[in-house]
Amino acid sequence: MKFIFKRYSPLNSSIMTPKKTTPADTSAEKKSAKDQKKEDAATPEISEAELLKQKKEESKIKKETEKKEKKAAKAEKKKTPQKAEKLKKNQKRNPLKTHSKAWRAANEKIEKEKLYPLAEAVKLAQKTSSTKFDASVEIHTRLGINSKKSDQIVRASVSLPHGTGKTLRVIAFVNEEKAKDAKKAGAVEAGDENLIAKISKGWLDFDVAVATPDMMKKIGKIAKTLGQKGLMPNPKAGTVTEDVGSAIAEIQKGKVEFRADSFGILHNIVGKVSFDTEKLVENIQIYLRAVLDVRPKTVKSNYLKGISLATSMGVGIKVDVNETIKNV
Repeated sequence: MKFIFKRYSPLNSSIMTPKKTTPADTSAEKKSAKDQKKEDAATPEISEAELLKQKKEESKIKKETEKKEKKAAKAEKKKTPQKAEKLKKNQKRNPLKTHSKAWRAANEKIEKEKLYPLAEAVKLAQKTSSTKFDASVEIHTRLGINSKKSDQIVRASVSLPHGTGKTLRVIAFVNEEKAKDAKKAGAVEAGDENLIAKISKGWLDFDVAVATPDMMKKIGKIAKTLGQKGLMPNPKAGTVTEDVGSAIAEIQKGKVEFRADSFGILHNIVGKVSFDTEKLVENIQIYLRAVLDVRPKTVKSNYLKGISLATSMGVGIKVDVNETIKNV
């Protein structure tokens, strides 16, 4: 093997020696260092508490996304071809076919767009009732109010001359002295602290509650349970009074409380199908008279916007509002 040796010369010395830095390079390095210091000073220091908050938020977002993904996966699994076919069938199905034959037969007798006079509407409701039991006659009144406003709340009571045909179970929150009188008048239960304790345990087997004014403070313990069921005594409804006996008698004879729901609609029973048409008409007229008397002052537009009659599980019948108001 032959070896070739090269002599060292100053011409090749640049290979071994490092490159010399120019003044321009040093100035650029200094500038970059200064910029980094400024950036570091500009960026605020994050505390440990803030870092923990950021981590928690990130973990929450991750969990929410995971839950959504799981729900989507479950929904996709549930979507089988059999269920898809059922959905298609339900979409094509006529909603009237879901009702009974008797209901469909009654529906054919009623014209949807027609506004019936009150007497004619009552007769139709009686004829089209398809139930085996003595159905109730219901009235649904749409009012031109905003029930969210406190000055447009419609709530009152009226005693119907022919009653509703329904026996109501009444209780009375009274002292021991008045408890006997309340039971004689027809109250199912009467008392003070014993009755309150019974209701607080879960007993709600009654329809209306009557109370004397001095008992309203004690009833505050069970106000939530009574309020949720719409059983809280109220002076506007005539269920807070000193004369408890007469209040119970009026309720059992046919006193009706009406109150507009969140949509501004009243729902009440005005009698039974077995009543004579004249009696039902008279009940409805007195009921509407009471509704008109409680008209809020702030309501400037049409107060009674729509009236419809229906029996239990029956078809709705639209009533001509203008004609009924004239006769009320």
